[in-house]
Amino acid sequence: MQKKCYECDVSKDNNDKSSIENFIKQVLEDWTEIDFIVHALAYSDKEELKGKYVDCSRENFLNSLDISAFSFTRIAKSAFPLMNSKGGSLLTLSYLGAERTTPNYNVMGVAKSALEASIKYLAMDLGKSNIRVNGLSAGPVKTLAGAAISGARHVYRYSESVAPLKFNPELSEISNSALYLLSDLSSGVTGNIHHVDGGLHSVAVPRSDEL
Repeated sequence: MQKKCYECDVSKDNNDKSSIENFIKQVLEDWTEIDFIVHALAYSDKEELKGKYVDCSRENFLNSLDISAFSFTRIAKSAFPLMNSKGGSLLTLSYLGAERTTPNYNVMGVAKSALEASIKYLAMDLGKSNIRVNGLSAGPVKTLAGAAISGARHVYRYSESVAPLKFNPELSEISNSALYLLSDLSSGVTGNIHHVDGGLHSVAVPRSDEL
């Protein structure tokens, strides 16, 4: 199987050689079509994730939404020709902070909310071409990205104690759900946010003996 790496910087404009649009053009030189794309990136100044959301700067707000949310829409638009013949699947990664407040997530929560709204609109736009668009909302996982968020240990312990299944997801459980959403097993699913968080998203107020 042929393996290749391509340079891509989602913050660059389309006249830059490393932009999303030129990245797709490079892929087109080697492949006639693709079956799926996984959008697994986000960015915010970690110093602005601390404290209060109201204190976020305009520069970081725009940068966070551009890289974390708008890049998915640009990728969907640019990749459309590679999937147009038989359809395909687009998958992006979200988090519960898009739906509810979580400590030290702040502007990233707003960016993920924009990303989740984009999923629904893209699903409507691309559905007629049999291109499915979904999001995977995983619970807290011990990763380098998660470690960059202040108070991550508190969030990890709390979610583990409150989630109905009483554990945080393993990477294998998240990847299994991703495979489902990317494969024909989910051929009737689009515009969906699929939670892999032990059921944490379904809890409003935990029982007093779980606090």
